[in-house]
Amino acid sequence: MTRLDAYAEESLEQSVECDGPRAVVLDAREVPLGGVRAMQVHRALPQRELPMVGAWCFLDRFGPQDVRMRVEPHPHIGLQTVTWPLVGEVRHRDGIGSDVLISRGQLNLMTSGRGIAHSEYSVTDDPIPLDALQLWIALPDSRRHGDPAFEQHAHLPELALDGGGSATVVMGELAGVRSPASAYTPIVGAEIRVAAGSRITLPLRADWEHALVGVAGTPRVHTADAERTELVGLQLLYLGRGRDEVEISSAEDATLFLLGGEPFEDEIVMWWNFVGRDHDEIVAAREEWEAGSERFAHVVGHGDERVPAPPLPAVRLTRRRRRL
Repeated sequence: MTRLDAYAEESLEQSVECDGPRAVVLDAREVPLGGVRAMQVHRALPQRELPMVGAWCFLDRFGPQDVRMRVEPHPHIGLQTVTWPLVGEVRHRDGIGSDVLISRGQLNLMTSGRGIAHSEYSVTDDPIPLDALQLWIALPDSRRHGDPAFEQHAHLPELALDGGGSATVVMGELAGVRSPASAYTPIVGAEIRVAAGSRITLPLRADWEHALVGVAGTPRVHTADAERTELVGLQLLYLGRGRDEVEISSAEDATLFLLGGEPFEDEIVMWWNFVGRDHDEIVAAREEWEAGSERFAHVVGHGDERVPAPPLPAVRLTRRRRRL
């Protein structure tokens, strides 16, 4: 997914280190990805107070809606894109020859490395029901300058949770159950399902930071004996570090998405579709995309159509600093 809301944020504050449990609710915001595409998009991450959770640096939900999706070829550097459909099918094409359809229960994982371009279309020329999560994972220095790659996983491991729930492990590892998808930092991404009237126990790693994002229903997250947080819509509950479990209850069937991982190795500069470490790196990537550089390659099945890069801001891009 490409971003149309590229902006710069200057911050001279020192980053806050997450050194213990938190229970902070952050609202998703509507973003202007819709525009001519008439798509409803809400963003739960990044937040001004919280740019990352582990290596997770971006979470959009597009849908639920009836829409004709046409996201033309656009570039990425320094990240992995995780596409997790909830309703409908999406066609992915990219610059290394991938041309696949993805549907509910399947994972598309694209690793940009030093650079890749891709497109995302719905499967008909008419509006169809579509709902999906699109997430980005920042790549560490050991992988972000490497070759681009793409993988699709039609079968992902399931985990039964105490109390009447279950989880699909999309990325990384949860309670010893590991996804087959390639991960380059210690991480977890999992869909959590809570049956109506149940109260489940979700295991966590105390040395990692975690967040939960509401997807369906109105789940209640119990962070202490007398404390519970109700998640409405795509609200994000940042749990911090130092927890080995949380309990989740719901009066109706509910779905959440768990994000977590080891705190990332560095602060990032994120602008438009690029994740880097400094201003000059982002500028160079933008110039190469606009010049039609082979760094990004041509997306299979497309002509000259592409998403142009937005103008750079009049200030130097700075690293995103956490305040939670």
